Amino acid sequence: MLKNNKQVIITFLAPAVLCYGLVFLYPTFRTVMMSFFKVESVSAPIADWVFTGFGNYRKLFTTPIFLQSLKNIGRLWFMGGCAVMFLALVFAVILTGNVGGTRFFRSLIYLPNVVSAVAMGTMWINYVYNSDYGLLHTVLATLGLKGVSTTLWTAPGNLFWSMLAAYGFGMVGYHMLIFISGIEQIPKDYYEAAYLEGANGLQRFCHVTVPNMRGVIRTNIVMWTVFTVGFFVWGQLFSPVNLSNDTVAPMNYMYELVFGASSSASTARDSGSGAAIGVILTLIVVLVFLSSNCIVRQDDAEL
Repeated sequence: MLKNNKQVIITFLAPAVLCYGLVFLYPTFRTVMMSFFKVESVSAPIADWVFTGFGNYRKLFTTPIFLQSLKNIGRLWFMGGCAVMFLALVFAVILTGNVGGTRFFRSLIYLPNVVSAVAMGTMWINYVYNSDYGLLHTVLATLGLKGVSTTLWTAPGNLFWSMLAAYGFGMVGYHMLIFISGIEQIPKDYYEAAYLEGANGLQRFCHVTVPNMRGVIRTNIVMWTVFTVGFFVWGQLFSPVNLSNDTVAPMNYMYELVFGASSSASTARDSGSGAAIGVILTLIVVLVFLSSNCIVRQDDAEL
């Protein structure tokens, strides 16, 4: 009977394990190995690979545009993360309180996540940032700020911040829902006890809500990091022709190296360096995950 059970388990698990190996493990192993070789095409046979050791990594960290891409996602992660997490937490606290229409407002704030990034980016570029008829132009002109209303929000120097504002707008709702799920799991008895002890709203937030959301905060930080290192579509939308120092992210540069996507065709195809970028981004996510685990050691506060 036990032998038959083992055979059944193996029969059902084998397809899943096989698919996992082919779809995830093999590409991961091949990418890591490729990062140590000079490879022109991602589909080139292994016999054509030329071993360079850490040559691809040294080349990347001496390439100005790659260093700029790391700087961009660093600013995106820190500055954008602070703004998005703050707004998401504020909305989460408000919408878990005794206010009416919470379902409507939750859906409204989360709505940008339902719309594709391409549609959202196009809307911001054409209907918000346009200096002739965009929303910002109309609102600022109505307020009498005619000088500011003619600002070219998608011009060099403003492009990164315009892209960051548009991207952050769409991400607030996602992280808000994660915060809401954490707040709703905190026992109401904690809030009642704090209220009876004379704690006001801010004190209840600082001493009850935040300490009991350590695990949720850690999850949001890791997820924000994953989204940041995978930042690609928005950079392509705000700089659709060639790579721009204002919008380039490592994923955009990787795409350029592997496929030679820009019209300038100034970058030679180098799939080995593209694979090295993928490894670097993975290490960044792992480092942030381990750091967050060290900083936030407990999921729940000891009350």
